[in-house]
Amino acid sequence: MFLVDTNGWLERLLDQELSEEVGDFLKSVPSERLAITDFAFHSIGVILNRLNQTGVLSRFAQDAFIDGDVVLIRLEPEDTNALLSAIDRFNLDFDDAYQYVAAEKHNLTVVSLDSDFDRTERKGKTPAEVLIGPG
Repeated sequence: MFLVDTNGWLERLLDQELSEEVGDFLKSVPSERLAITDFAFHSIGVILNRLNQTGVLSRFAQDAFIDGDVVLIRLEPEDTNALLSAIDRFNLDFDDAYQYVAAEKHNLTVVSLDSDFDRTERKGKTPAEVLIGPG
């Protein structure tokens, strides 16, 4: 199962440079094998609102959760020490540490467009690397 980082969802939603790569990934993986954290979902909401793209947020929620089966996961207050540890151990910002700890807690593979997760024990994969497969 895959935890899609905030940047992957936004890349597709805003039709940015790697939108097609993310789109191919999202079409190839059944939605019940995809997860997003509550933090990422709310961050997407903040960003789309700032860009006056609330209609995109509404369609995203409809497609991912109502019509689709994307799993929404969250961390609990008890996970704070693990989150802070990930920040220190891997030099991650809060957002990436949240994604990392959520992936670790739920045994998910992080799918991201940046290399921040390469510094971690779990690593991360780009959408294209998931499509290529293990070898």
